[in-house]
Amino acid sequence: MKNFALPLASLSAALVLAFGTSAAQAQQVTIKFSHFLASNSNFHKGVAEPWCAAIEKDSGGKMKCQLYPALQLGGTPPQLADQVKNGVADVVWTSPSYSTGRFPRTEALELPFSLPPGSLAGTRAMWDYTQKHGMEDYKDFKVLAIFSGSNVVISTANKPVMSMEDIKGLKLRSPSRFTSLFLSSLGGTPVNMPVAAVTEGISKGVIDGAMAPWEILPAVKIDEVTKYHIEGPANLAGFSQTPFAVLMNKKKYESLAPELKAVIDKNSGLAMSELAARAWDKGNDEARKKLAAQGNKLLVIKDADYKAMVKASAGVEADWIKQATAKGLDGAKLAADVHAIGNKYLGK
Repeated sequence: MKNFALPLASLSAALVLAFGTSAAQAQQVTIKFSHFLASNSNFHKGVAEPWCAAIEKDSGGKMKCQLYPALQLGGTPPQLADQVKNGVADVVWTSPSYSTGRFPRTEALELPFSLPPGSLAGTRAMWDYTQKHGMEDYKDFKVLAIFSGSNVVISTANKPVMSMEDIKGLKLRSPSRFTSLFLSSLGGTPVNMPVAAVTEGISKGVIDGAMAPWEILPAVKIDEVTKYHIEGPANLAGFSQTPFAVLMNKKKYESLAPELKAVIDKNSGLAMSELAARAWDKGNDEARKKLAAQGNKLLVIKDADYKAMVKASAGVEADWIKQATAKGLDGAKLAADVHAIGNKYLGK
């Protein structure tokens, strides 16, 4: 009997171990996280990787990420919103600006001269505005973060842009529809092209420069083909900003165990938004230092010229208010609120 009992005991222990291991494995959740930049980008290193490390740590290893940079799951940046909505990815980083008309309330965040120039201050304003007015735009998603790509800077190859007269006739790469409208209102010619093509476009004379945030300039070597970089006063709203969003598939979030939902909630919202903003501001600061050290000219336009640009571009906001109102939104209120919220964070 003793000889028979021993194998049974061993078998029982083996079964418990096997089932226990299987149950533990079943509890592990992998989050497929897709975005459009390379694995050495500011977003990947400064946002995606730290966020993934945080949810793995806070979940005790029950949840981890599989990162897919540079659109490894296929598609284009404008298609990322549909990819996460349809479950191709569990989480994506994209910009609402890539999908004209899809996020109508969010468009107010792109209006010229509406938000602080820095990413952290701009992000806090964007988050406040989104919580107050914008969540209906994201009813098909779980919103993990809304953050600012920070103020665009006017970078040129051959002459500085210090007034509206300097902009007239210039061909500048524009990152978004509203930046294009802003540039056109000042007499410039916006050119839409992928950011990876900008450096070659400037070097070949196809365009005269670009409108892009500081941190992008050295990342794609725009700083090597431009000499002048111009922005407005630090205590006033920036030329234009691009809102970014980190979105999660709703069904994926709802399928998580309560304790894993709590981990996502802890590491999303304003917390993740500020994580991204600080990474952007750090990148901006490093870019400024690099450009100054290599002899590029970092310039700030005078108050009088800034005010002239604000006045000349006012029609962009007026036209957007009409378009938003035609869609059944209170365009005037949305525009007024984005300015009011932006002003609250100026200088902070």
